[in-house]
Amino acid sequence: MFVFSICFFIIFVCSIIKQYFARVTLKYACQVLLLLPFQSYSITMLRINNITKDYGERRGIFDLTFSVEKGESFGFLGPNGAGKTTTIRHLMGFIYPDKGSCTIHHLDCATRSAEIQRILGYVPGEIALPDEMTGIGFLKFLAHYRGLHDFSRAEQLIQYFELDARGKLRKMSKGMKQKIAIVSAFMHDPEILILDEPTSGLDPLMQNRFVNLILEEKTKGKTILMSSHVFEEVERTCDRIGIIKQGELVAIDTVDHLKTTKQKSYTVVLENEAVAAAFAKENLNISDVVQNRVTIIIHQDIKRFIEILNRYPVIDLFTNEQSLEDLFLHFYGTK
Repeated sequence: MFVFSICFFIIFVCSIIKQYFARVTLKYACQVLLLLPFQSYSITMLRINNITKDYGERRGIFDLTFSVEKGESFGFLGPNGAGKTTTIRHLMGFIYPDKGSCTIHHLDCATRSAEIQRILGYVPGEIALPDEMTGIGFLKFLAHYRGLHDFSRAEQLIQYFELDARGKLRKMSKGMKQKIAIVSAFMHDPEILILDEPTSGLDPLMQNRFVNLILEEKTKGKTILMSSHVFEEVERTCDRIGIIKQGELVAIDTVDHLKTTKQKSYTVVLENEAVAAAFAKENLNISDVVQNRVTIIIHQDIKRFIEILNRYPVIDLFTNEQSLEDLFLHFYGTK
């Protein structure tokens, strides 16, 4: 009888606990559902976490960390040898880091690259194509390999880039091979795009068409990582940029914010050349003097600059917008 009473008591307590947690869980779920419309969530699609690949003599990448969110276009800038392609090869699973890790869509790039490549499009920095195949034959081979039954997107891109894909790949120019690589990266409508110098070899007209293609893909919510030397296309297409120098990330921010936090340039038009010469002797960072025009670089001391202006007969004042190229050169100390 005693044992029966104990068992009954345990069952009774368990039922109370179950009912309590059910109410708490339901209450919590309702709170979450009510708050959902007011929350802003971001999903990290691509993450590089403290990766190092040391080839010796300061060659490689070192303690590199950044991420790209879903629907974001991220520009990756740096000169040849800075580490852009090395970083991208880690993401593709072609090489492995000495330390650190990188993931795409929460999949480890070192161990699950085959799964990753099903959901991304990739344009390599160095195009290597099978010489004896035709362009159209290569694209159809890729479509078959990916299980892509609808070839219409590839045909649209071929027409868009004015590509004659019927010839042998070995006879194609650098620009034509680049177009083949772009079509192959975009034709299966991938969720993620990794583009290593994608407009290399393209003429200005095709570069502009590529920019428009990227802008179109952004409206679809695609996630894009793009390395480039063409500053204008990065400014037009990317939400954020990262600047890499000697294998280390020296800046990462939105383009607009990076511009506002760095130096600004002003051109002052004075009454005559003599006044301009006197103005140029002021303790300012003078960039250039041409006749009655003096160009000044201002970092933060704008108040002092205005005070000096008030002492001179100024005819006009221009603000010189800092381009992404100027910003890039600022970080590399060559300007």
